[in-house]
Amino acid sequence: MAKEFPDDFRCPISHEIMSDPVILSSGHTFDRASIQRWLDSGHRTCPITNLALPEHPSLIPNHALRSLISNYTNISLPKSQSSCSDPQALISALTSKSCPIESKLESLSQLGRLTKRDSALRRRLTEAGAVPAVLRCVDSDDPGLQEKALSLLLNLSLDDDNKVGLVAEGAVNRVVKVLRVGSPDSRAIAATMITSLAVVEVNKAIIGAYPDAIPALVSLLIEGKGREKKEAATALYAISSFADNRRRAIDCGAVPILMELLDSGLERAIEVLGVLVKCKEGREEMEKVDGCVKVLVLVLRNGSTRGVQYALFTLNCLCCYSEEICSEVRRDGVMEICFGLLEDDNDKIRRNASTLVQTLRGNRAIR
Repeated sequence: MAKEFPDDFRCPISHEIMSDPVILSSGHTFDRASIQRWLDSGHRTCPITNLALPEHPSLIPNHALRSLISNYTNISLPKSQSSCSDPQALISALTSKSCPIESKLESLSQLGRLTKRDSALRRRLTEAGAVPAVLRCVDSDDPGLQEKALSLLLNLSLDDDNKVGLVAEGAVNRVVKVLRVGSPDSRAIAATMITSLAVVEVNKAIIGAYPDAIPALVSLLIEGKGREKKEAATALYAISSFADNRRRAIDCGAVPILMELLDSGLERAIEVLGVLVKCKEGREEMEKVDGCVKVLVLVLRNGSTRGVQYALFTLNCLCCYSEEICSEVRRDGVMEICFGLLEDDNDKIRRNASTLVQTLRGNRAIR
């Protein structure tokens, strides 16, 4: 007897079983080819609800439904041309309860190698339901399994479509947990994962809304070693372009910690401070830190091009905010440093130096 397919597997337009289900902004799912033809014909309404759509509608892959259809029809993924391994078999090893941990480790290792440079395979894996299986491995108590699963997730997150899907499937919650209790290597990868997911603007707000996400990153700045601290700072920088996340980081005590790290040589900290200084709460906290100006001036004198650029910007924001800081900056010889930087090869450094000179001469903006 022929297998009866659930109606939800069929495209509302073509009434055929969907091979590539995608979600429209109206919330309804269609086969990609069918909805694309609808849009290409000039329609800008949902075929089901008749609601208006944006001029350039987004089509978000429905990985969960794609996985259900694939499992129901027992369709295996085509083999990657770049690999002699069957990705579907490797995924099955991850989902099998009877599969020994050594086999799961090997499967994760192979998938990690295959997905590092093969974007087509990354897409096929997510569509085949790999993400839930990998997330279960992230939840494992075995450090090796957890680390390899995180590395694979990081590879899958290289594609923007996958970044949205990973967040939707609960990756952030798992990653944040690893930031707290994982091994040093796993915590560093977890922080890198936050940075990768934050490339998509909407994810910044979602990540910051997790109660423990930013506190976990700030804790990693305190407790972590070199690589962990650097990746945590990079993740904070990535998500703090969203204004609410700046205040959350400041409330968690990030400013004095970052100042201490900057003083001890972690230049990545100045980039985060250069974002946090944009809000009043950040400037208030920096003003409270003893030696704040001296640390920033040291970066001006000895920092990299990027470090000098952010140090100039941070000092300018602080000088516009506080006459006391402005006076201290003048006493520390920053005006002379800026005059030298006006001839720098880097355009941003020249512009930031010129702005700071104007501020120090008394042309201060409103606090």
